[in-house]
Amino acid sequence: MEVINTLGRRKTSVARVYLTKGTGKVTVNNRDYTEFFPVAVLQSKIVQPFELTETVGQYDVKVNVNGGGVNGQAEAIRLGISRALVKVDEEMKPALKAEGLMTRDPRMVERKKPGQPKARKKFQFSKR
Repeated sequence: MEVINTLGRRKTSVARVYLTKGTGKVTVNNRDYTEFFPVAVLQSKIVQPFELTETVGQYDVKVNVNGGGVNGQAEAIRLGISRALVKVDEEMKPALKAEGLMTRDPRMVERKKPGQPKARKKFQFSKR
């Protein structure tokens, strides 16, 4: 039984995805994904690549994810799963690419600047 290993990233989240042939069981950090992500929107993000490629229930996924928040983690997992599915079958790539699931989202948090409270916010300006 071969294991396909891929990496998905989003903001500061890193997801290591291990895809094997199976029954559609998704495990995130040794917990079921429905338990790890109780929000339905995030659960749908994780199964989205399988629904687009019509492979629901064909693969087991084991994920180690760390860093970032829940949304970033869910999107990192989604990218990792998409990459793994393309490694299995190149034919799936156009369908996933059309939905934008093959692209690493480059948006990151802008750094804080000195003399300002945040990246873009300024302290109150006083004329006198």
